Amino acid sequence: MVPRAAPSEEAAPFRRGRRLAVDVGDARIGVASSDPDGVLATPVETVPGRDVPAARRRLAALVAEYEPLEVVVGLPRSLHGGEGPAAAKVRDFAQELAKNITPVPVRLVDERLSTVTAAQGMRASGVGAKKGRSRIDQAAAVVILQSALETERTSGRPPGQCVEVVV
Repeated sequence: MVPRAAPSEEAAPFRRGRRLAVDVGDARIGVASSDPDGVLATPVETVPGRDVPAARRRLAALVAEYEPLEVVVGLPRSLHGGEGPAAAKVRDFAQELAKNITPVPVRLVDERLSTVTAAQGMRASGVGAKKGRSRIDQAAAVVILQSALETERTSGRPPGQCVEVVV
């Protein structure tokens, strides 16, 4: 007979519902979405990032359209796990996004090497650097979302860190 884990130790079932992922950059913001079962992440669009208020409005519109369970935002960390100025900018962006889309939760997830992975995948599929520039941010958001989905599926817990809404 196989011993069962205590109820508090058992992994929670995977939460059903669509998720959106956001890869925040200075020039562009990539957006990806999952299917309701959390199996597959697909690119949605690239939002221009230089006009931050317009970008926030567009992201809020996407949240209203897709009605996600949550929004995951990629948090850029160094290879050693530290946070620099880019991470501080993303934390601020995520905080404002969370205020704009409440009650939909925003979660920060580690995005180390997501852009590198996305670029390698695009090159491998024959998409050139010039043509791929407009899509690389969406592909990075797909990588971030797939990683978050896999993390939740294997751990039984929501990925990353929830952004607390401060009013």
